Amino acid sequence: MSITPANPNCSVEIIRYTIPEAQQTAFENAYTQAGLLLRDSPYCLGYELIKGVNEPANYLLTIYWTSVSDHLNDFRKSAAFGAFFNLVKPFYAQIQEMKHYEPTSLNWQRES
Repeated sequence: MSITPANPNCSVEIIRYTIPEAQQTAFENAYTQAGLLLRDSPYCLGYELIKGVNEPANYLLTIYWTSVSDHLNDFRKSAAFGAFFNLVKPFYAQIQEMKHYEPTSLNWQRES
């Protein structure tokens, strides 16, 4: 499994959520559907949703975009964004952080 995108010039969006246990199934189902829209977008290079082990209410969503501009100016103005946002909107109040980052040259991944 690749944990970094092939494009080192991409933008990395990190969204941290705190999701109560009663909403976790709905949250994961919403992102299952939203992930299909991300896969169809030419601006999305990949994504990963991980869940806390020690603090199971904590989720971390990483989305790799072709650029910040493509994310904010192209994806967010596309028809796909409306459908994407409608799926994840019920969880918007549980966002702890939503920021863009850029990759550095410091990374390593063991080959299988």
